[in-house]
Amino acid sequence: MSESTPVLFIHGLWLHATSWEAWIHRFTEAGYDASAPGWPGDPTTVAEARQRPDDIADHGIDDVVAHFAGIIADLPAKPILVGHSFGGMIAQRLLGEDLAAAAVAIDAAQIKGVLPVPLSALKATLPVFKNPANKHRAVSLTAEQFRFAFGNAVPAEESDELFERWAIPAPGKPLFEAAAANFNPHSPAKVDTKNQNRGPLLLVMGGKDNTVPESVTKATLKQYRHSDAVTDIVEFADRGHSLTIDHGWQEVADKSLSWLKEQGL
Repeated sequence: MSESTPVLFIHGLWLHATSWEAWIHRFTEAGYDASAPGWPGDPTTVAEARQRPDDIADHGIDDVVAHFAGIIADLPAKPILVGHSFGGMIAQRLLGEDLAAAAVAIDAAQIKGVLPVPLSALKATLPVFKNPANKHRAVSLTAEQFRFAFGNAVPAEESDELFERWAIPAPGKPLFEAAAANFNPHSPAKVDTKNQNRGPLLLVMGGKDNTVPESVTKATLKQYRHSDAVTDIVEFADRGHSLTIDHGWQEVADKSLSWLKEQGL
């Protein structure tokens, strides 16, 4: 493994890029050149993001893909991508477009072709979908809503601490785009799952995730059945959507690192 192999961490909705701080440190220790660029419009800090939600509003999936493709173009080599939630969808898009050496998609949002929409996922995203105007707005969660969507598998006190530390408003547009994906032949949630030459992909699922239940991740795996490229899946049975930021984050990070080593990356 080259010590300079770049790793880009891609956050999902409602979490700031700095929520990857511990992962960056862990991957840097392992010899990677790790960083976590924000989405387009993301302010530098959690506090600024909360104060300026309009900066984040109205950015869709294509905007985020183009933003990271631009970052990748300036790197010395194809990066490894590690994405959580919608970041996991973005990572799969970029991998399918041959812009990455490999990807780890953690509790990744639904890509086009994935049909199950479990009730818990609908409840987790209701704060956005309850108002069609939210497609062009940034929407915040309450601590209680965050507890259901992210922190249901950790003590309530820990969930509330994570909410206070990392939660920011999120653009509603990606959720509306993903919801309409199977009715839109040109959906931005469409991933090239048939690409035979792409780098390896690891799908990670949390068995207690309300926002992206394991049925969604298993259905995502099936979308890759026509490709011979490496597509692996691993489950953390007792984990929810907060698995990248809660007290058990290192188990997920270390599994990701060991998988990358198995792939020779």
